Amino acid sequence: MTQAAARPAGRDGEVPGGPLRAAVPLLREIGDLKRVRTAGSGGVSMAERAFCRSWAELVRGGAPDRIAVRACAAAVAGARLAGIDGPVLRRCGLAADEAVAVLERSVAQHADRVGPVTAGLLRGALPDLVEDPDEGPVPGFAAVLCAQPRAGATCPGRPRLMVEPPESHGDHCWAVAVYGVLLAETFDAAPGDVFLLGLSHHLHNAVLPDAGFAGEELLGGHLSAVRARLTRQALADLPPALAACVEPLLALREGVDAPAARAFHAADVLDRVLQVRHHARAAAFTAEQALEELDLVHPCAVSGFHRAVLDAAETG
Repeated sequence: MTQAAARPAGRDGEVPGGPLRAAVPLLREIGDLKRVRTAGSGGVSMAERAFCRSWAELVRGGAPDRIAVRACAAAVAGARLAGIDGPVLRRCGLAADEAVAVLERSVAQHADRVGPVTAGLLRGALPDLVEDPDEGPVPGFAAVLCAQPRAGATCPGRPRLMVEPPESHGDHCWAVAVYGVLLAETFDAAPGDVFLLGLSHHLHNAVLPDAGFAGEELLGGHLSAVRARLTRQALADLPPALAACVEPLLALREGVDAPAARAFHAADVLDRVLQVRHHARAAAFTAEQALEELDLVHPCAVSGFHRAVLDAAETG
């Protein structure tokens, strides 16, 4: 690690390379929860479900810091467990402490990817994740953002780069919120502030379809007023106390002076680039990668027979 990367992170506008490089593999795996779906979810991704669940908890009056850490702990556990979350483990017959132990094993695989304070917070939140969460009302904009596709990569004066399937704004906002919590320690930011900012930074897109940077440039001088007007409309769906917490945080999008702003912008740009890299990797994927690197035909009691079948069938 360089001397610059070893200094206290998040001060004087410094970008801490070491912690960011360490976090990227975990962020990439968490981002895949945008593409994980389970039976009975109506086709909604794990990320979108978590996005709506977080808003429901906030509307019920939950503390943002606690909700942020719980959501982040669930995301880190889900990086390897995917749809096997705490409630699923309980429905499979595991006792609460057994379910927590499974979640702990998953989180422990990423212990070296986050700061020590964050790692402790994640472990402490796991016992809260083993029972079905209380259902509650979700703000109208949350469901709409989960149905509103992201534009993808656009550039003024050029055709957009279309990738399928597109992520939703619910996917993206959830990922930015969770990444921001994971990076909060690095930037000396309050996890709850970064989480709220990540969840809410695209409220205007509940009404405004996303045409990306190219579309924003064409809106020109109208963009700022449109964004402000639509954001106020969305905030009106929230309890006044919660809206009063969210609204000033949204101003942090315009700079990087505050620790929460730096953590947010780091999370936002990382998610945008990792999303594009996901599509690039998917387009270049080969069967050999699955067979050789990922052990598609993995060691088991009958793996010898499996390989004999493949050799005889000449599947290559």
